[in-house]
Amino acid sequence: MTGFMSLEGRYAVVTGGRRGIGLAIVELLARLGAEVMLGDRTIEESSKVAEMVAEDCRCRVQARQVDVSNFQSANALIEAALAEFGRVDILVNNAGVTRDALILRMNEEDWDYVIDINLKGTWNCCKAVVRPMMKQRYGRIINISSVSGLAGQAGQTNYSASKAGIIGLTKALAREVASRGITVNAIAPGFVPTALTNNLPQELKDAMMKLIPMGRWGEPAEIANAVAFLASSEAAYITGQVLSVDGGMMMM
Repeated sequence: MTGFMSLEGRYAVVTGGRRGIGLAIVELLARLGAEVMLGDRTIEESSKVAEMVAEDCRCRVQARQVDVSNFQSANALIEAALAEFGRVDILVNNAGVTRDALILRMNEEDWDYVIDINLKGTWNCCKAVVRPMMKQRYGRIINISSVSGLAGQAGQTNYSASKAGIIGLTKALAREVASRGITVNAIAPGFVPTALTNNLPQELKDAMMKLIPMGRWGEPAEIANAVAFLASSEAAYITGQVLSVDGGMMMM
């Protein structure tokens, strides 16, 4: 596909790309012409997803098992993409988990689990990809944060902290690599029904709906659209920013 927001000739790595927002991102990047490596913890299901997207878009989409909380595993994902594609132009850090509870009930294991995957996992993948991006003097890193990282959410001290940390990481890294032609931005989705949000209490969902001026939930494709823009040449002068895609929840 040529024209506005074309990603032809670009190579992308997307973590947590098996379902929900991650899958929508993989599908859109592929439709725009990028070749994609999908990283996920479940290789069998991920491989099926990659085959499906590749057939639909008629481009290379491959899957690789990864535990982003482990640096060696994250580094192996980037090395596999470099071996397959020759370069990595786009990294989307989408892998994320929740283990919600009020702090009085949250145990240390739940805190560590969410921080290790959401925040440390983002750092691991960024660290692994920055050197090859610096050598090629080009790169687009898009980190998926959350409105919970902007405003906090009761019952999510671990998740909110991890997503707020991603924002700080994004801004700091953007300053480090801007001179090498690498942009680093974050997207803060609002309430988008996915596997992570399905188990939220209905009363919480109802309360959140009242905070959305547009009066509806978001769609995974709407987050993917924002990712594609930040990954494109049209966003070359945008870095260190947090784009809220939330139906107006965080207007200030």
